[in-house]
Amino acid sequence: MVWRRKNEELNPKNLVGTVKYGGGGVLVWECMSASGLGNLVFIDGIINHALYLNILRDNLKLSAQNLGIGNNFVFYQDNDPKHTTVNVHLWFLYNCPPNLKTPPQSPYLNPIEHTWRELEVRARKHDIKRKAN
Repeated sequence: MVWRRKNEELNPKNLVGTVKYGGGGVLVWECMSASGLGNLVFIDGIINHALYLNILRDNLKLSAQNLGIGNNFVFYQDNDPKHTTVNVHLWFLYNCPPNLKTPPQSPYLNPIEHTWRELEVRARKHDIKRKAN
């Protein structure tokens, strides 16, 4: 609600701009386990299978070590095409424990829904650090 004079409803000083649907988004990669949350990777632009593979190489095993689970885990990912390319499949075959296989068109198991609060906290910290630099 705003107090205004007659015929001033469209005066810019009486308006507050908004952006429908939040004005954009943030693309992140994260892993989680019963032991806690692993690395959070902010992704600029579009992710393809090569970038996805780099993220896995740089973060999956390190996150597992930091969580204290070593190689004692089963990795889950959905059937996104970048997750099922030959080079990603081969990397998993030689570098990681078994993957949890999901059939095509299966209902999406979405454990990330339980980490939005943590994501919001880490995103704010990241934004504060970036603005400080």
